[in-house]
Amino acid sequence: MITNRYTTTIAPGGHWSLRLQRGTQMTLTDLDGGANVGMLFYNPDNLLEKYNAPDTLKCQHTFKLTHGNCLYSDMGRIFASITQDSLGWHDSVNGNCTADHVAQRWGARDYQNHRNNWHQNGHDAFLVELAKYGLGLTDLAANLNLFSKVETTSEGKLQFVEGHSKAGSSITLRFEMNTLVVLHTCPHPLNPSEAYPAKPVGIEITEAEPVADDDFCMNFRPENQRGFANNALYYLGHG
Repeated sequence: MITNRYTTTIAPGGHWSLRLQRGTQMTLTDLDGGANVGMLFYNPDNLLEKYNAPDTLKCQHTFKLTHGNCLYSDMGRIFASITQDSLGWHDSVNGNCTADHVAQRWGARDYQNHRNNWHQNGHDAFLVELAKYGLGLTDLAANLNLFSKVETTSEGKLQFVEGHSKAGSSITLRFEMNTLVVLHTCPHPLNPSEAYPAKPVGIEITEAEPVADDDFCMNFRPENQRGFANNALYYLGHG
């Protein structure tokens, strides 16, 4: 029975990080609709190991991420599995907005002058959190953008899908490794909104149920079975 539970709300344009133990799960909820969560993972026991977007996508033969998909490190291990998803599509390839991008799109605002109405960007938000762990610019990787959907048009262009995530949409990640989770709630870089998208996100962290032999995520692809096996070998050696 799950007994431990932690909840918090990340403000619009906010950033957050926490070391999560394997066997825990995190549910993120789009509270108002239209949220974006930029997210990265690192191995807290070896910070050189980080989330790898290309391996995550190519080994699961996908462009989008949803229930059943696993999120891989650059060492062939699995940081987390997506065990629940009400949306069916999360962006995996479009990266972060920057200060210049935000200033050109929505106007430059800083915290000193605008307080909670300032315009933070994903790039700088990640760097603020990474600095807490001795990490910096060279440690950034291609990030996830949860709650956001980007399609390709008939001309081959990438197009942001407005209205994709409604209020109450949620996704649950079960952590298969000890994982340093770093995230922000800054806008998606392709969001065409006229106003700076200020959207809060709820977080709930609990213990996860043990992984069974018929686990959906582990058996979603043969490659995922190998990823779980790599995790088992890693923890066999680390105790």
